[in-house]
Amino acid sequence: MESTTIRVDIHGKEFTVPKGTAAKELLPANNGCAGQAGPFITAVRINNVVRDLSYRLQTSCSLQWVSVDTEEGMRVYRNSLVFVMLRAAHEVLENCRVFVKHSLSNGLYGEISWKRPVTEKDIEAIETRMHAIVERDEPFTLEKIPIEKAKDVFRSEGMDSKVRLLETSRRQQVTIHGLGWYQDYLASALVPNTGLLKYFKLRFYLPGFILEYPKRHDPCVIPPYVEQGKLANIYFEAERWQKNIATEDAAALNVVVDGAKVGDLVRVSEAYHEKQIARIADEITANRDRLRVILIAGPSSSGKTTFAQRLSVQLRVNGLHPLAIGLDDYFVERGRTPKDEAGHFDFEALEAIDTELFNEHLSLLIQGQEVSLPTFNFKTGEREWRGRTLRVTREQPLIIEGIHGLNDALTSSIPKGRKFKIYVSALTNLNLDDHTRIPTTDVRLVRRMVRDNQFRGHSATATIARWPSVRRGEERHIFPFQEDADVMFNSALVYELAVLKTYAEPLLADISQDIHEYSEARRLLRFLSHFQAIASEGDIPCNSIIKEFIGGSCFKS
Repeated sequence: MESTTIRVDIHGKEFTVPKGTAAKELLPANNGCAGQAGPFITAVRINNVVRDLSYRLQTSCSLQWVSVDTEEGMRVYRNSLVFVMLRAAHEVLENCRVFVKHSLSNGLYGEISWKRPVTEKDIEAIETRMHAIVERDEPFTLEKIPIEKAKDVFRSEGMDSKVRLLETSRRQQVTIHGLGWYQDYLASALVPNTGLLKYFKLRFYLPGFILEYPKRHDPCVIPPYVEQGKLANIYFEAERWQKNIATEDAAALNVVVDGAKVGDLVRVSEAYHEKQIARIADEITANRDRLRVILIAGPSSSGKTTFAQRLSVQLRVNGLHPLAIGLDDYFVERGRTPKDEAGHFDFEALEAIDTELFNEHLSLLIQGQEVSLPTFNFKTGEREWRGRTLRVTREQPLIIEGIHGLNDALTSSIPKGRKFKIYVSALTNLNLDDHTRIPTTDVRLVRRMVRDNQFRGHSATATIARWPSVRRGEERHIFPFQEDADVMFNSALVYELAVLKTYAEPLLADISQDIHEYSEARRLLRFLSHFQAIASEGDIPCNSIIKEFIGGSCFKS
């Protein structure tokens, strides 16, 4: 006789429960309650697969709670908030169309298309409706249905972007979430009830809105708003350009790939990059008598190395002959290197660099003096002097690439008017559909995973495991200074995920379910499944940003 009970291991403690028990029935009694000690739980990890708390357990398994202070837990919280906002918007502005576009400031930026322009009062009304839905603690539902039925559902609701996405998908089933009358497909786990979503703010941001939410380290507080006008402009430019080439979402890209027109898309995309880089070079050249230091910074896997090389080429076209100075040789001795919270050497901290010596050398070089350059010995942790010298002319601006490039504390002795700061990041504006954005962090993670495997012999498991530490460094040392840049360069390529898919999928598929990183690998595989792969890379030029990650670049790293 088949057993009606199963064994569930919850964080090392074993319980016997009836088969079919929903994971949320095993939650601590006070989850999400006022006055709860510690972050609340938003999802569950079952045998290393992150699922909705409403998931019903059918076999014995290992179970771990996913709280809002983790990347996975906050993703569930954020996507659940989006779901509530979408329903509220349709209830307040009947027959509207909502576009969730990209991250901005403390939240997500989006726009609403309606019979008239949306006003601040409209956004306030939507926020009020959201609070009402949260106050009622309404349940989210989920249902797996055949893809053809899902297309019928979304076609009847006028969600054309979702229909087009599913039409280019090779999946047989999709999971549909519901909240009252509203149904949607966000390809993500959601919280079980709206009552958990207490912390948010909907801000009017002409011509759209910003849905603000907490940070992982303080999940019950909405941080102060920070204006990011320069970043918003870069996203606006990317959106306008993608409309020009009619490739605004994953489905549109898939049509191009399937239609064998990808060569044209590659050439236009690369020409657009080259035009942007040439403009930056022209701006520097126009101020050649004033600008002597070019600083390049950006988060991991943004393509900074290739960008710096291509910028150098364009500057040479304009009659300048830039020279690169490596910050690594200005590390302080190992004994003076600061340590992080875990007691490990923190080589990303500004204090790990001898800024006094670095500024002294910059000042001398700009004034035409010759300097003796140090060489840092990473084996001994000591600085060495090997007779290397450098002198530059007025036609040789200095290029410095590093995570602290936008922080004036790195080059404190150089007046702001004598340096030019460039922020580089892969700010993708290509989304899956109207409601499902592609985070720039996901694109960069896939880039890094492929590069680490191609050139450093690292597994996808190792890259995923290290990624949270990489992100912490970016949040501390790069993102706070991005608006200080003189110019921003968007290194995203509209076609790149169709290329990276071929390299990344086998690496992710090799990750075993018995290790922690499996859940992230599974999420990324599901994400990449929405894209058709580019069969040939013959149209990609050797100086492309993407070549820095897949190989074949004509530049030496």
